[in-house]
Amino acid sequence: MLEFENVSKSFWTGTQRKVILENASFHVERGKSMGVLAPNGTGKTTLINMMAGLEKPDEGKIIRNGNISFPLGFMGGVVSNQSAKENCRYISQLYGLDPDYVEAFCRWMCELKEYFDMPLGTYSSGMRARLSFALMLALDFDMYLIDEGMPGTTDVNFNEKASSILQERIATTTIVIVSHDPDILEKYCRCAGVLRDGYFYMFDTLEEAKSLYEYQSKD
Repeated sequence: MLEFENVSKSFWTGTQRKVILENASFHVERGKSMGVLAPNGTGKTTLINMMAGLEKPDEGKIIRNGNISFPLGFMGGVVSNQSAKENCRYISQLYGLDPDYVEAFCRWMCELKEYFDMPLGTYSSGMRARLSFALMLALDFDMYLIDEGMPGTTDVNFNEKASSILQERIATTTIVIVSHDPDILEKYCRCAGVLRDGYFYMFDTLEEAKSLYEYQSKD
């Protein structure tokens, strides 16, 4: 469903070149949810953006088969001076879905009350995170890409609903979660990789990935 073939990616920081990936090859199988463990600042967001097609590799090839989501937290396509209702209906039309369904789903999921009809520019970061996650789950994807697990919200009811829906989706879709926290991956992932210092190590089990990640973290 998703394959990286000898992919390399780096950035110039102004003083040095920061390597995100160095000749990495791995694949994500349909129906086999995968986690990626990576310390903060190592390129988690860049990796997941490449999976989504938002960023291109410097070298190598990324092959995508199926309908892959935008990353959780990516709010491209939404307009800050429009309401959540207007944004939901517009984005649903882009994906050929029923605007009434997408609006109703996001209203139920987010529980933003009167804010749902107010411009996104008035939202807190937590409210925007809830809307982003709700939109992602409302749309029909074969693979869901999640950067750092659950959205940054303290709303317990929202977190419980989102976690429950993700657990249901695992049975019919593929989920890729990139995080620095192994505990987040345990709920959803069967296999995992480790990204560190530009190198990607793929393992058949999460336990193997955790062992390497925890060992490297001691250095």
